[in-house]
Amino acid sequence: MLNIIRFTSCLSLVFLLGCTCISIPPFALPVQPLEERTVEGTGPAKILLLDISGTISEERRSRGMGLREEISMVDRLKEELKKAESDKAVEGIIVRINSPGGTVTASDIIYHELREFKKRTGAKVIAALMDTAASGGYYVAVAADTIIAHPTTITGSIGVIALKFNLQDLLSKIGVEEETIKSGDKKDLMSPFRPITPEEHKILQTIIDKLHKRFINVIAEGRPSLTRKKTARLADGRIFTADQALKAKLIDKIGYLDDAINIMKNELGVKDASVVVYYRPGSYKGTIYSSTTASQPSFNLLSINGKGLSVLPNVRFMYLWMP
Repeated sequence: MLNIIRFTSCLSLVFLLGCTCISIPPFALPVQPLEERTVEGTGPAKILLLDISGTISEERRSRGMGLREEISMVDRLKEELKKAESDKAVEGIIVRINSPGGTVTASDIIYHELREFKKRTGAKVIAALMDTAASGGYYVAVAADTIIAHPTTITGSIGVIALKFNLQDLLSKIGVEEETIKSGDKKDLMSPFRPITPEEHKILQTIIDKLHKRFINVIAEGRPSLTRKKTARLADGRIFTADQALKAKLIDKIGYLDDAINIMKNELGVKDASVVVYYRPGSYKGTIYSSTTASQPSFNLLSINGKGLSVLPNVRFMYLWMP
């Protein structure tokens, strides 16, 4: 009876507070192994379509009120690359990217995994930028041998951001006071319950500057046509249309996903190839445009779980475009 009351209370708060997240007790269905499907073409050579859609993150997700468990994007990409490596017929990979970016670490892991896959297998990798391939989405694309952008792609946003909310005045208005016991004055750095100090701002800016420098180095290494100096000028957080990105040498070509497939065939020296995807039973994969996930970036101020209401403290450094 107590659990029913608690669940009803949480549900009521959802409607009252808006941006919330509900955690349901674990009754999730197990993750099914990957299967392969040919979505286009014929021939012994295989071109694998990989999908990076939504916010790039290491976090696990669930659907259907928590009844369907999903592994994280990082886990899924690693699993797909491992399966591709075991199949000698996979000669090329097209990474379809539709993402505003995500966490610094998740973006860097996927970038690293793609580069290591190329080294181990010798396979060609093309990045096909779709609607949005910004910040961490572009960071990942730099691992490819060739970057092709859709004519209406928005890309760029090269930079780092860390976001927090200062809730001190809001909480004081409703009579809530924060009390923290800490071992040092910076232990609650980026706390949402107080303003940041000038010294703390300097500490965080130093970290952001170093992560930004890494972003620039990754681009300069992956795009030989760009000098580090020119890359630094482009890395002020601005976004680019496909035409602008081509002129700035951030991408190699403008075209559609079909064009990316044809370019891959030319790179492999084959007239035809089987374009394949990996999927889990129950998901739709009928064409080259079928997405692995429809997940979109979300930022929740408040979290509701089985233990009640809490303010999310997980401030992270992000390669993320946040319009």
